[in-house]
Amino acid sequence: MDKQEALRLLDETLDRFRQEPYESLTAQIDADPIVVERQGASGRSYQIELQCLWDDRPDGDVRVIGSIDDGGWRSFVPLTRSLIKAADGRFVGE
Repeated sequence: MDKQEALRLLDETLDRFRQEPYESLTAQIDADPIVVERQGASGRSYQIELQCLWDDRPDGDVRVIGSIDDGGWRSFVPLTRSLIKAADGRFVGE
């Protein structure tokens, strides 16, 4: 797996979630993870999984966790990134 390519795809996908309002992210808590397939410039196919959850308490900050793998051994230990959004729309952690 090309780690740089994978992280670039994951960051691009998480960027879309950065644009989502807090209310949209909270609506996805307790929902099934969002799973998307993306293809890198190399032609390699990657699976990205995104999940929203409360960061430390209900009605508090929302954490969005993204993970990516290429279906090989990396699927057991995927690369991950996350972001945390507060109710007022600020980013409080990444």
